[in-house]
Amino acid sequence: MDVRRRPVKPLDGPVDPRSKQRRADDVVVAGGDASSIKASDALPLPLYLTNAVFFTLFFSVVYYLLSRWREKIRTSTPLHLVTPAEMAAIVAFVASFIYLVGFFGVDFVQSLILRPAGDVWTADDEEDEVVVVGADHEKILLKEDSRSSPCGQALDCAPIVQKPKLVDPVVQDAPKEKVIEAVPIALPEEDEEIIKSVLEGKTPSYSLESKLGDCKRAAAIRREALQRITGKSLSGLPLEGFDYESILGQCCEMPVGYVQIPVGIAGPLLLDGREYSVPMATTEGCLVASTNRGCKAIFMSGGATSVLLRDGMTRAPIVRFASAKRAADLKFFLENPANFETLAVVFNRSSRFARLQNIKCAIAGKNLYMRFSCSTGDAMGMNMVSKGVQNVLDFLQNDFSDMDVLGISGNFCADKKPAAVNWIEGRGKSVVCEATIKGDMVRKVLKTSVESLVELNMLKNLTGSAMAGALGGFNAHASNIVAAIFIATGQDPAQNVESSHCITMMEAINDGKDLHVSVTMPSVEVGTVGGGTQLASQSACLNLLGVKGANKELAGANSRLLATVVAGAVLAGELSLMSAISAGQLVNSHMKYNRSGKDLAKVSS
Repeated sequence: MDVRRRPVKPLDGPVDPRSKQRRADDVVVAGGDASSIKASDALPLPLYLTNAVFFTLFFSVVYYLLSRWREKIRTSTPLHLVTPAEMAAIVAFVASFIYLVGFFGVDFVQSLILRPAGDVWTADDEEDEVVVVGADHEKILLKEDSRSSPCGQALDCAPIVQKPKLVDPVVQDAPKEKVIEAVPIALPEEDEEIIKSVLEGKTPSYSLESKLGDCKRAAAIRREALQRITGKSLSGLPLEGFDYESILGQCCEMPVGYVQIPVGIAGPLLLDGREYSVPMATTEGCLVASTNRGCKAIFMSGGATSVLLRDGMTRAPIVRFASAKRAADLKFFLENPANFETLAVVFNRSSRFARLQNIKCAIAGKNLYMRFSCSTGDAMGMNMVSKGVQNVLDFLQNDFSDMDVLGISGNFCADKKPAAVNWIEGRGKSVVCEATIKGDMVRKVLKTSVESLVELNMLKNLTGSAMAGALGGFNAHASNIVAAIFIATGQDPAQNVESSHCITMMEAINDGKDLHVSVTMPSVEVGTVGGGTQLASQSACLNLLGVKGANKELAGANSRLLATVVAGAVLAGELSLMSAISAGQLVNSHMKYNRSGKDLAKVSS
């Protein structure tokens, strides 16, 4: 609400006695002492000109003093001998510094020193109120803006209206986006005090969980405070029905709700003699249906088989030496088989599941990148391998004291980025999955021919990707399936980048009657424990696949099985999409399954 001062016209009815205090305005402050009077009113110049003068003065004298002192140092003149001009500059420096700190820095310093007290939730009942007198003699009470920090231009600092139905004509003409209307909410009085404390900056939003000891209540308060600050509604974002305790300290900070993503089932996927119903969380219409069709073609052709080629998570710290020779000395030490056993003992102390597999090094000048690879059981293993690497770095400092550790990760890992090192060496689980699709199934289920699929795969997935300079992208849409399964099963969605590295191969066999199809995925990064896998919904999806939690009989068996299921689902998705493109059905399928049939005008109304 934009409340402006304007001359008061004579009123025919009774006048509030308090309005006599300020005849020139129609805004009266109750409970305060001339709170509208500012210290800047006493300045001889406008505030913005005064600020400009002191800014210019401050930086000018700083430059002058630094120049003079540099000259004294050069000529060996004692610094304590100052000229009248230098003395005046020092006085000007102190004065301008005091002004600038007093104007800009007081609130910031107070926010660092004056922490909220134990009774931060209790507020003074004697709040200042602003009374806006309308043309019809009715009054609107507005809470006095009690923010301790100055309002920037990007923030709407209008006071919160307690009675929004009573609107002054002047206010009514104000732009609507400037008005924050109070929305009635069913919150206890105690929660209202906490919200006020958050709005005033006395209580950090991130500390609500620790202060309240109730994660759901903290989320509700944070959500309401956010709505009042932004003036935007979050009514479409669910709050109820989620266990906020389960994400505290491990999955998400400062929650205000959760996003709903539908989960569809593709399958059964017949893989290695077992049937799997594959959960896919996605908002892309046609994706689950297409993958399901691929699963049907695989099932009716006898199923698919998979092979796990490698299983090792990587981390590559970067260290620097004074010379390239010293960097090479450490490289030779790490790659010497005689030293591996000692390094493995140091590394493996980090976890009972972490087992160092190998160390590969690369040099760039005097910088050394060390790529550690280790097994991590059923965990995806990023934290596990990082702890092991830190143990080795601490150990190496004994013999290489001149080693400067620049970072625990030097991007030679490489995590959450497309990289040739992952494409060639692998990261996480390296899997190949294959199937032979009978010619009848290609025609009846996939609605295309073996010859057309083989030709399209060569020209699209192989030649086309090479023309585009693809890195690990020699496929039709592997990332679609990987992302959907990752979200459904609580994996790190960002690792879809390297986990979707895939090359799809198709070949006509049995005199061209049948189709051999395979997908090779060198860096599928999945886990069945830790992170988002323990959340209720994601845990249920893992349970559906039979890979929930850690395998008690063979460490790492569940995560390896999940990687093969991902590869099998990608195989199904590749088959179906390539067939749709080959048969010219892609556009029609998306128009049927990826477009809403609802009347959006009626829905919105």
